[in-house]
Amino acid sequence: MEIHQLEMLRELGALGSVKAVADTLLVTPSAVSQQLAQLQKSVEVPLTRKEGRNLVLTEAGQVLADAGAAVVSAMADARMAIGAYHGSTVAPVTVSGFHSAGQALFAPLARLLDGPDKPKVLLSDEDVAQQDFPALTARYDLVLAHRMDHSPKWPEERVAVIPLAHEPLDVALPAGHRLAGQAALTASDVVGEPWVTSRAGYSPADVLSAVAAVSSRELNIVHRINDYSTVAALVASGSVIGLLPRHTARPVLNPDIVLRPLHGISTRRRIDILARPENLKRASVRVVCEALQDIMARLSHG
Repeated sequence: MEIHQLEMLRELGALGSVKAVADTLLVTPSAVSQQLAQLQKSVEVPLTRKEGRNLVLTEAGQVLADAGAAVVSAMADARMAIGAYHGSTVAPVTVSGFHSAGQALFAPLARLLDGPDKPKVLLSDEDVAQQDFPALTARYDLVLAHRMDHSPKWPEERVAVIPLAHEPLDVALPAGHRLAGQAALTASDVVGEPWVTSRAGYSPADVLSAVAAVSSRELNIVHRINDYSTVAALVASGSVIGLLPRHTARPVLNPDIVLRPLHGISTRRRIDILARPENLKRASVRVVCEALQDIMARLSHG
């Protein structure tokens, strides 16, 4: 029993002939007859009877037609409701971000979208390895994700990708460090230093693996910490050096830290918004995407 079959039965009760129903619904008479026949097979009592040249509803047919009218009306209401939801600019939007993105973007996003005519944004932090970001789109409308340039691309057959930034990771040094006076550094400059870096599978660890490979030397990794604010605090203490993202680490920087670019190695990470394609059809989700792009553009340009 299909909705369009119930709709045809309803129109038959009102119009009295298959041809009239076909003309009203802009289909062929044979299509109407076939659908009514299929509907008849799904019930045990006759729904129609001949009355001269007309085909009219039986009492059971009229009962089903009336019930079908309620179903058609309910479906119309449902379509209107989902249309309003898709078109609403204030519907809630869930956003997840990795730690440094959250530190840099969440507070400005909350301020920018603070108003009765703005979407209600529900924020969460998710510290996962690069390959695990796409799966988060099953739980959140928008996922802030990062990957190194040489890492596998996001599975664009499953998720939509909106680029936000192409951000370098810089060497973070104590302000009084012997290398702080150099404008840029190379792998040979830093390979012998004590390091704080991330766990394996995250961007800083990937960069340090390249430093070791280029230098053909083993690294002195003292601490494995993913949180950039803790990394910054340890670097500021003077005991280690580390890697910090150039733009999104600004909230955790202080005068005791300097950042220097690392030349000769690919250190850039891509920060993207990942989403299920159907979520991007919602107006409120698009508003949040545009806000994130605006905030990141301003952050990247200082």
